[in-house]
Amino acid sequence: MRSPMTTLCYIEKDDSYLMLHRISKKNDVNKDKWIGVGGHFEEGESPEECLLREVREETGFTLTSWRFRGIVTFTQLGYGTEYMCLYTADGFTGEEKECEEGKLEWVKKEDLKNLNLWQGDRIFLKLLMEDAPFFSLKLRYEGDDLKEAVLDGMDNPVLTSSIKI
Repeated sequence: MRSPMTTLCYIEKDDSYLMLHRISKKNDVNKDKWIGVGGHFEEGESPEECLLREVREETGFTLTSWRFRGIVTFTQLGYGTEYMCLYTADGFTGEEKECEEGKLEWVKKEDLKNLNLWQGDRIFLKLLMEDAPFFSLKLRYEGDDLKEAVLDGMDNPVLTSSIKI
């Protein structure tokens, strides 16, 4: 059984993030979306071990500097619940390689708004770019539609229509 725990990392260089355009896998919940790099925990892994393994497998890079930025809880009818440990990284070694899950591309932060992103990703990307303190974000989807976003357990949901990155 697949772990409900995942990592996602936005690697930074020259005011850009390394983005993964998910175009290669069949039956991919992220099909045609742009996301960071990461994946599911393997048995016995810590969040950092999963982060380092997934980044190395998907990009060829070995991270040398990273920050744990938040926890994102995703719920979706028919999909279940996933808990994602969200990271940014600004130090790495190695040579970029082709990714089996899609196409890697460095994208200027100012151009992220033009990409096919999940609605909830726009919320946490904005928090990352504002250098928000560690946060917990719950995102409830019905299909591809974001129905609720709650930041740090507050009673008032984040207004997704007001999120602009």
